Amino acid sequence: MSSEKSEFIELARLCASGDRKAQERLYRLFYGRMLPVCLRYAKDSELAKDLLQDAFIKVFSKIKSYDGVGSLEGWIRRIVVNNAIDEFRKKKNDFFLMESIENFSETEEEEDDDKEVKLKASQVIEALQELTPAYRAVFNMFVFEEMTHAEIVEELRLI
Repeated sequence: MSSEKSEFIELARLCASGDRKAQERLYRLFYGRMLPVCLRYAKDSELAKDLLQDAFIKVFSKIKSYDGVGSLEGWIRRIVVNNAIDEFRKKKNDFFLMESIENFSETEEEEDDDKEVKLKASQVIEALQELTPAYRAVFNMFVFEEMTHAEIVEELRLI
C-alpha cells in the first residue's frame, strides 16, 4: 500500500471520528480537484460551489462507509457526481426545457472539417454551461462518467 493511500485512509478515519482539523484538511485537499467536476454540471460557478458544498456535507456524513478499497479521491468524486445528478433529478420538470433555441441556429458558413479547433479548458467549461441542464447532464455522464445511454436513462429515471 502506498504511503499516500495509507495517509488518506488515516485522514478518512480521523474525519469519521469527527476530527474538525482532519475534515478541514480533507476539504482543502479535494476542493480544487472536485470544483471542475461541479462546473461541468452547473450553469455557473455559484451553483457549482453550492453543489460542491452540499457534496462535502454528504462526504462527511458518509465517510464512515469508506473502507479504503479504491482511492479516496474516486470515492469523493462519485459522491460529487451523484450529488450533481440528484440536483437535476429534483428539478425534473424543468429538466428538458430548452433555455434558448437561438444557440442551436446554423451558421451560414460551415467551418472546414479539416481545421483543428484549439480551446482552453475555461472555454470548454463556458460552452458546457451554455447547454440546458438536461443536455449538460447527459453530456457529462456520457463523456466524463463513461456511462452508456441505457445507464444514463436509468440514472436519471427517465423511463
